[in-house]
Amino acid sequence: MARKMKQPKSSHKDTRQHIIDTARALFSESSYLGVSMSDIAEKLDITKAALYYHFPSKEEIYNAVLDEVLNDINAALMQAFKESTLDRQLYKVIKNYLDLGLKEKNIIKATLLSGEPTVRDHVIQNRKQLDSIIQPLLKDILEEKGLSGKVDHRLLATLLICMMDGILLEYSFSGHNIDSDKIAKQWVAFWFQKSM
Repeated sequence: MARKMKQPKSSHKDTRQHIIDTARALFSESSYLGVSMSDIAEKLDITKAALYYHFPSKEEIYNAVLDEVLNDINAALMQAFKESTLDRQLYKVIKNYLDLGLKEKNIIKATLLSGEPTVRDHVIQNRKQLDSIIQPLLKDILEEKGLSGKVDHRLLATLLICMMDGILLEYSFSGHNIDSDKIAKQWVAFWFQKSM
């Protein structure tokens, strides 16, 4: 008679990740304000006490979700630099950012509009990371176009990020679909005067 081996219990880290993944889906669907600790516990089929054991507050869970979203945004942007030309890199930066923002529309909207200090701190941290990724690309584009002394690449990076965020906010409020491919191609056509 063969003995059954006991399945290992999930680790504390696995449980925390499962909570984060579940909360991320809920926040993306219903926004930060639309989700309670009870909602998260119910979706996980655990007690609120068990949830509080892993996270002392909804804000802590949201911060963990934001960390993951911001990491995903940075990874998506870094993917763009695998492209061989500056125009393709710019296209992928814009398209990847918008695509991830569309997927996480309520998280992005809450992040952009929140007055919560810790959320605001995450936004500021994310802006610095986005700037550090986008600025060198725009600097290279300006140099290629002979505009490096005439146009500030730092300001241009801020304008590009604001434009993309504005598009995502417009989408999240209006509910209209946006075509990230078309938007990215339009920006590239503007900068490089060519169609993609």
